[in-house]
Formats: sequence, structure tokens, C-alpha cells
Amino acid sequence: MKGVGRNRKDDGRKKGGLKVHMLTDIHSDSAKFVKISEAKLHDRNFLQHLVLPQGSMIVFDKAYNHYLQFAQWTKEKVDYVCRLKDNAVYEVQEVIFEQELPKDRAGVLKEEHIHLKYSLKKGAKKDQTLCLRKVTYRDDKGRIYQFITNNWEITNEEVALMYKYRWTIELVFKKLKQNFQLHFFYSESENGIRTQIWVTLIAHLLLTVLKRLSKSNKAFSTIAALVRIHFISHLSLYWVIENGRRSYQKRVRSRNKVPDGVQLLLFN
Repeated sequence: MKGVGRNRKDDGRKKGGLKVHMLTDIHSDSAKFVKISEAKLHDRNFLQHLVLPQGSMIVFDKAYNHYLQFAQWTKEKVDYVCRLKDNAVYEVQEVIFEQELPKDRAGVLKEEHIHLKYSLKKGAKKDQTLCLRKVTYRDDKGRIYQFITNNWEITNEEVALMYKYRWTIELVFKKLKQNFQLHFFYSESENGIRTQIWVTLIAHLLLTVLKRLSKSNKAFSTIAALVRIHFISHLSLYWVIENGRRSYQKRVRSRNKVPDGVQLLLFN
């Protein structure tokens, strides 16, 4: 990928980098859309590639804040929940809900109706207004989060719960890193790196399908290990997943134990 970061002092080459942007389905726990970009490309540019049906609810981190895209989704009746940027400038129109909670208790502290300003294009003389809900939430560790959404029907607690589901994608990336070869790349070319990432994503999808169809209670890492061991064996993968084990019980045999049915005679 194209070099990113500062120029090195020893006149060496800059490090290359890439980003894998992924849209996952909370129900299927698998990728719905993937976009690989250069590391220097801003995260919010990924949003323009999404094609979402009417009535969708999309949840993402504050790095993807893009007010113009938010306005477009509102027109298309697509709902979203994300964190408010720390440097965001907005006007509070109304305080809808507010309460004080004990320090050791988690919950919604405040809900507000706010207006955010954005421009249709650079240099535009007139700003547009984005009407949003802002929910301030404190978790069980005392951390404060500020969420914004264009959905006015769900409760303020559901807004916080929606964002909690966002961590599902972190679990997907954790599975990818733990069970597939992404510690290093076999190629230094852009095409080789992209190919390795796509192969990994396809393998993850196939294993997820196998796990669902076999209805196995085994962990994903166990299924990945079993398939890796028996991939070239002439065995059904379903049988391997249902009956296979990552390790075998060690049989301990006593050297002094007499087998059943054998008469022991001692001579002096």
C-alpha cells in the first residue's frame, strides 16, 4: 500500500498501511460489505459506499461522523446511532430528560434535542441544520458517553444498547486475528496483501456457515482447528465438527495391573 506517516530520519522508506472497513450484520455475525483502503484515507469516506435499505439501523464509532451523509440517510429513512465527536459544535433546543444517578450505578443521565450545522459543499454561504437526539450515558465503570441518533421512536436506554452492539464487530476482528494467518503477509505487493485479506474473510465466512449448519456448540476456534487438521482427510467436515476434539484423553495403563480373565500363578 502507499506509504503513510512521516518521512524517516534515516532516509528509509515510510511504512505502508491499510484499513479494512467492514459492515457486519448483528444477526448473522458475518460481514455484509467490506472495503479495503489506504491507511491515510479518512474513515468517513467509507460511508458513501454503503447501500442501505429503508428502515435499516446502522451503528458506528465517532471516527465515521459525516453530517452530510447523516442528512442523506435521514431523507432515505435510514436510522443511525453513533458517538458525538468531542469537538462537535451544536445548539441545545430542549432538554427532554435528565436525572442524577449514584456514582456506582449505570444509566442514562440526560437526553437532549440538538441542532448541528453542516454545509452541502465547501464554500457554501448558507449552512444546513441537522436535527438529532443526544443521549448522555454513564456505564458501570463511570465512563461518560454521548450518543446521537436520528431515531425518535426508540427509548434513550435503547440508544445506548444499540451502541453496545457495535462491539460485535470487534469480536469478529478478534476471531480473524486469533484463528487466521494475519500476523504477517506473504507478499509485499498491494495485490498480494489484498488477496490474503480477502482469502481470510472468505475462510471466516465458510467456517461460520459450517458452524451454523452443524448446529455445534463448539467454540469457533475449536472448529477452525479441527478443519485445519482434517482439511486434507477423506472425512466429512460435518462429522469432524460434531465428533472431533482438539485433544485426546491420555490413557494411563498400570504396568502391574493383571488383565481381566487371566489367572496369575506365582512360583517360589
